[in-house]
Amino acid sequence: MSARYAGDRTTGFASPAADAVEGPIDLSQILDLKNPSRYPVRVRGATFAGRGILDGDILIADTAGSPQAGQLVIAWAAGRVLLAELQKRDKTWWLLSGDDTHPPLQVDPARDVEIWANVTSVVREKA
Repeated sequence: MSARYAGDRTTGFASPAADAVEGPIDLSQILDLKNPSRYPVRVRGATFAGRGILDGDILIADTAGSPQAGQLVIAWAAGRVLLAELQKRDKTWWLLSGDDTHPPLQVDPARDVEIWANVTSVVREKA
């Protein structure tokens, strides 16, 4: 006979932490992945390691959000998908590299530089 531990039956002294036991955590619900404007995007590279985003992390990108200065975005620039920090100078939006290895790019659809989505969350599979 196989027994399963349900967490509700103990012997001896009941743990004072039992009131703090949380039920299952549904990341799909927390990250709002059922929303059709939300997409998981895997990071390749360590450009934003200084901001805690590492190679292999999964970003949750939202294509419906409004751009905000200082926010990380997924952008399209000259045929490449890239992660960048969005900044506004005067009335112009700029994409900044996380490690200053690339010059800032001006957001300009006529020059094939566009914002695709805002980054809303970061998920790390392994510590």
